[in-house]
Amino acid sequence: MTQNPLPPAEPSIPANLPEHSLSIVVPMYNEAENVAPLLERIHLALGPYPWPWEVILVDDGSSDDTPAELERCAKQYGPHVRVVALMRNFKQTAAMQAGLDAARGTVIATMDGDLQNDPIDIPRMVGRLLDEDLDLVAGWRKDRQDGLLLRKVPSRIANRLIARMTGVHLKDYGCSLKIFRASAIKNVRLYGEMHRFIPAWLATVTTPKRIAQEVVSHHPRVFGESKYGISRTFRVVLDLVFVYFFMRYRTRPGHFFGGIGIGLGALGSLILAYLAFVKIFLGESIGTRPLLFGGFFLVIAGVQMVTSGVLAELLARVYFESGDTRPYLARPVPPLADSEGWAQTGGNDGH
Repeated sequence: MTQNPLPPAEPSIPANLPEHSLSIVVPMYNEAENVAPLLERIHLALGPYPWPWEVILVDDGSSDDTPAELERCAKQYGPHVRVVALMRNFKQTAAMQAGLDAARGTVIATMDGDLQNDPIDIPRMVGRLLDEDLDLVAGWRKDRQDGLLLRKVPSRIANRLIARMTGVHLKDYGCSLKIFRASAIKNVRLYGEMHRFIPAWLATVTTPKRIAQEVVSHHPRVFGESKYGISRTFRVVLDLVFVYFFMRYRTRPGHFFGGIGIGLGALGSLILAYLAFVKIFLGESIGTRPLLFGGFFLVIAGVQMVTSGVLAELLARVYFESGDTRPYLARPVPPLADSEGWAQTGGNDGH
């Protein structure tokens, strides 16, 4: 077995944790060397946990030995360690959604599978979520152990853009270590690259007052390679535009397109009215003026935008009335009864 590269730590469970069940969701892609150390660390952190808990490991179509290592470790530790195997690489957001769908706990923790997040922080964050009656406690990697150019700079740019446009102010949107109340996060569906925007999406179903952040440990990557770089910032910008639109105009897209259309149409109408005044009262020729064409096309664009708004309203109705559509395909697994597949008090170290 690979020696665990994380520093020694003693598990710390908050006193008087309210009754709950905990699901830990870990998306993994080509992280074969990290599987065993990660599960060892999770069991160290939750060994004395007083309430039922489970681990959901999502294999996001890995091309290395990750699937085999996940199955080996799941058999070693028992039924509370479950593997969700996606048919191909659907990317991190879809893998996280697959894990959230499979999670059965009333509290759900998400984290990366690269050993940079530390499961030791989970019990403390769960305690804060329950004690303060929150819906989300997001990790803040205050002392981040990543490269400046490829990781820190893109993250800082993205964090500022997201906070400015969504109004949900966190210092670290990109930290995957988050603790959710299941009743809140189960009402959010993730697509594209939306895992970074989870706090903003959550603010569409709960108040930002029930979202907090907590300083967490962050370790340098030892095994494997990072799957992200500076190009991620540009994808985040594109997704941010969609988030901004969705948060403000999800239920009224006609207001967005209609507002633009009315503005364009009004500007075009003013131009045409001015030209009509010049033609009628001043007797000047306007047929060859570029302004005439500009005013005409502004009016046409305004009509098109208003029409787009009507169509968007119809699509919004379809969206809210549509069935449950998922952004991934996973291999079927036998269902578990509600009482099965939980690690009980005292934990299960697999030995």
